[in-house]
Amino acid sequence: MREIVTFHVGNCGNQIGRQFWELIADEHGIDSGGHFVGHHQLQAERLNVYFNEGRNRFIARAVCLDGDPEGIARLQNYPSGKLFNPENMVAGFSSNDNNFAKGYFTEGAELMDIVLESARKEAESCDLLQGFQIVHSIGGGTGSGTTALLVKNLAEEYPDNLISTYTVIPSPKVSNIVVEPYNSILGLPQLIENTHMTCCYDNDALHDICVKTLKLSAASYNDMNFIISHTIAGLTACFRFPGQLNSDLHKLYTNMVPFPNYHFFVPSFAPLMSTHRAKMTKLTVAEIVYQVFNSNNWLVSCDTARGKFLTAAAVFRGRMSPKEVDVQMKNVQRKNQNYFVEWIPNNIKSAICDIPPKGLKMSATFIANITSVQHVFHRLHKQFDALFRRRGHVHWYIGEGMEEAEIIEAGNSVKQFFKGYQGLEAEKDSSEESLLCGSLDI
Repeated sequence: MREIVTFHVGNCGNQIGRQFWELIADEHGIDSGGHFVGHHQLQAERLNVYFNEGRNRFIARAVCLDGDPEGIARLQNYPSGKLFNPENMVAGFSSNDNNFAKGYFTEGAELMDIVLESARKEAESCDLLQGFQIVHSIGGGTGSGTTALLVKNLAEEYPDNLISTYTVIPSPKVSNIVVEPYNSILGLPQLIENTHMTCCYDNDALHDICVKTLKLSAASYNDMNFIISHTIAGLTACFRFPGQLNSDLHKLYTNMVPFPNYHFFVPSFAPLMSTHRAKMTKLTVAEIVYQVFNSNNWLVSCDTARGKFLTAAAVFRGRMSPKEVDVQMKNVQRKNQNYFVEWIPNNIKSAICDIPPKGLKMSATFIANITSVQHVFHRLHKQFDALFRRRGHVHWYIGEGMEEAEIIEAGNSVKQFFKGYQGLEAEKDSSEESLLCGSLDI
């Protein structure tokens, strides 16, 4: 069995992780105590990809880390807290105060030996470890700093295994923590250099989806985490249930990443609609395909019409005709061929998992390796630059052992990175310029 070890880092990573494990445990017929109560063989067939089998119960193959001990205590107090191995719950003595340097150089570094020991035990218990996945936010001190240190160590100790991350990107719409741009820019270089796949979740887009698409009165963290956890469950469905395409991390990596550093994906999910609209809309393959390509359902704020698809993949869930899925996907690609690079043939893949999410007849999760993701990094760098020009709050980072030159280097590294995406777009010919202010033809 090709197992995956999951890390949940920081408060955001652990709250998303709780919802993710509750979702997949339910899909696999595992109750909150870890006991299998499913009624179908398919539920048990690939349980070992994400779960360890203990004595009469299943345990999440996960390591949960937070600098704030209250965060881990809250996680353990949920009914689903019993799914986790207590030895893999690693807590510091205080919050990292939204400071990358604390998470990377001081307080986070003090916890790293314990975390890596938990990782080693989990890796050694696997028959055939395929890789690691990390759920975190780059806005906080632990999520950015400690994750960067964790990624660096995993890349050194497990060079033959893939590292994928589910990364939440901060937004002023959701949080008023002024140093989030620092943490984000400082955390990104390790994700660029040492991870193989990064699925981005932008709080800016998530906020708009909650308010404008789902018609909620306000966008809470719980609402946004609910959307994120459902997309992670959707993307991993082919790992967890029998299927041919993208059935493990390596196949997904091969299909999605043409250049090693350019591995940042923009996800979308369908169905996403208000309760009122759901009552008025018949869920069909055509409607699902329409929604995943609609920019209103994209979980990163970027203009899809101002970029090119390098690669893309869609995971459909539920009973549906493979032929109809193929026709609908090819239809979209044919109508929008100018938005797909010509030098990567067959660059959009589809997979079908017969088992739908609970409460839905069908769903789809879509990820795109699209050059317009650069606009998110450009936005973060612009916010970072506005702060750093005034040297605002830099002393908090210097006081934890960081040098100003390291901050400058991180900023330059991210700037060069998103400029690289512009190079990939350079093949646009002049005939496409009229399309740039439009949107995808769905």
